Amino acid sequence: MDDLLWHPAPNARETTQLGRFWQQAEALSGEHFADYEALHQWSLIAPDAFWGLVMDFCDLRTCGERTPLLTEADVMREQRWYPGLTLNYAENLLRRHDDAIAITALTEDGQRSIMTFRALRSAAGKVAARLQQAGIQPGDRVAGWLPNRTEAVVAALGCAWVGAIWSSCSPDFGVSGVTDRFGQIAPRILLVTDGYFYNGKWQDLTDKVAAVREVLTPEQVIHIPGRDAADSATLPDTLRWDDWLDDAGAAPDFVQLPFDHPLYILYSSGTTGKPKCIVHGAGGTLLQHAKEHWLHADLTAEDRLFFFTTCGWMMWNWLIAGLQAGAGIVLYDGNPAWPDAHRLFALCEQEGITHFGTSAKFIQAVEKAGVRPGSDHDLSSLKVLMSTGSPLLHESFDFIYKHIKADVLLSSISGGTDIISCFALGNPLLPVYRGELQCIGLGMDVAVFTDQGQPVEGEKGELVCRRPFPCMPVAFWQDEDGSRYRKAYFDRFDNIWAHGDYAEIRRHRGHRGLVIHGRSDAVLNPGGVRIGTAEIYRQVETLEAIRESIVIGQDWQGDVRVVLFVVLQPGHTLDDTLQAEIRKAIRTGATPRHVPAVILAVPEIPRTVSGKIVELAVREVVHDRPVTNQSALANPDALAHFRNHPALKA
Repeated sequence: MDDLLWHPAPNARETTQLGRFWQQAEALSGEHFADYEALHQWSLIAPDAFWGLVMDFCDLRTCGERTPLLTEADVMREQRWYPGLTLNYAENLLRRHDDAIAITALTEDGQRSIMTFRALRSAAGKVAARLQQAGIQPGDRVAGWLPNRTEAVVAALGCAWVGAIWSSCSPDFGVSGVTDRFGQIAPRILLVTDGYFYNGKWQDLTDKVAAVREVLTPEQVIHIPGRDAADSATLPDTLRWDDWLDDAGAAPDFVQLPFDHPLYILYSSGTTGKPKCIVHGAGGTLLQHAKEHWLHADLTAEDRLFFFTTCGWMMWNWLIAGLQAGAGIVLYDGNPAWPDAHRLFALCEQEGITHFGTSAKFIQAVEKAGVRPGSDHDLSSLKVLMSTGSPLLHESFDFIYKHIKADVLLSSISGGTDIISCFALGNPLLPVYRGELQCIGLGMDVAVFTDQGQPVEGEKGELVCRRPFPCMPVAFWQDEDGSRYRKAYFDRFDNIWAHGDYAEIRRHRGHRGLVIHGRSDAVLNPGGVRIGTAEIYRQVETLEAIRESIVIGQDWQGDVRVVLFVVLQPGHTLDDTLQAEIRKAIRTGATPRHVPAVILAVPEIPRTVSGKIVELAVREVVHDRPVTNQSALANPDALAHFRNHPALKA
């Protein structure tokens, strides 16, 4: 099949962790699983046995009884996992404490630091001691407005050590973006920096820190300098990180807490209102991440895991969980394309990264920049390349295998902040097909539903999950009756998690792949036909003249018309010839219904601070409706390019 791009080695069942897990599952169940689909079905119909085996295989440290698996509740969202178990999340991530490198942290301006597993455990223990000395109790909130550096990982683990809830934002969030989030959870301690490097420039935060702390009024503010102490600013009424940890005293015992004790508070993008505060439990996060790292990513203690992320994106939480597998993690803070698009691949070569994660948009940008990483860098260490954030174009699959590495396992993964993990992801025992996510995750009863709630394969519909899974949010913060939680995921189908993705399941021999066609709330509906936005992006963004694009549906004369906005590459103009080329590409590659009624050029596209384009915000502006929370955007001024455009009035 032309779409087959990679297949596992013949001995993969013997050499991968998933293969060894498979053998243990067969021994435990007394069954023979002929293919991945059979193993996946067992993970659904025998959840006690499956999740128990994950705990044993991944060496998770817990106390108490594993039965019952779930509390008795008819409502999916009200079920709780392992009510008889206690654990400590930090203890599980810090189980390795030798002198191997746990964290390598690099910054855009060339700083590089390392921390061993032994030193990491010691530093996190000091944070835990200081938190207890400050009177922090289990359930208290500690927040970090920090760059992606070692100190953020140490602080998060110190919080988990004593049962405090950690929440973080990246420093590119503005004052209102930070206070809209942290203001809802009232952190007792706030960790901040005075600045960070981005695009080759120092970004000073001293005034913003003062404005944030005036709103939040935390009991303590801990200052982590953004650069060398000699150059770092002085923040009044703060404690320097190093001074705070000096003479912290002995690390306390790991506090053993219920399985669903809150660990993290993450936030929705907040582009249509105040961000939702999503509370994730320690046990569910630990169990799900261990399954994904050990089994689906084949991450081992010999590997080095990197994901380009900030502290404001759930992939940061996912990244640091790689420590539980004994792997070293690599952090990078700054612009991934500074000074050019080679930067991250040079990092991969320099640090011997085995598992490399980035966004689909970054892969597109690398290709558009004419960079050929496989030719220019020694990527011999690279085994797995992961992509997320938006659907990976079919052509990006081709680019990766042609110009990055021919024998890499390409794992296009999809899940989100809501589940702090993935519904569909990679698999070292399955082939990679062009444009598809390899498989549905073990233990996840994922389906695609029609609007009438019927499961379908080979057709587009709503991505759902039909059974409880351990990484469901524990709650939304300050949602006492659960109504906001219910509305977010369970209003669409009765007692079924509706994730908000427009997707399609594709059946292969022995497994099912998944294609994401865009977000459900951004689906276009011209003439009553549902169209996923990714189907249009795939055709448009392969054209040489187009840097990127965003598409919306505009209410028009009792129907919906498709409006496409494009950002052009330098030296190109949106003349009649280019418009015709765009329409032809869409008509040929998709269908005539996908062809936009209007095509307009704009200088930039608005994005969230985590880099995702905001179709809903653009749609609101085009319809002269307010965008209520522009602080969630990295470049809110870009919305002006879409407001009151004459071509959209006629």
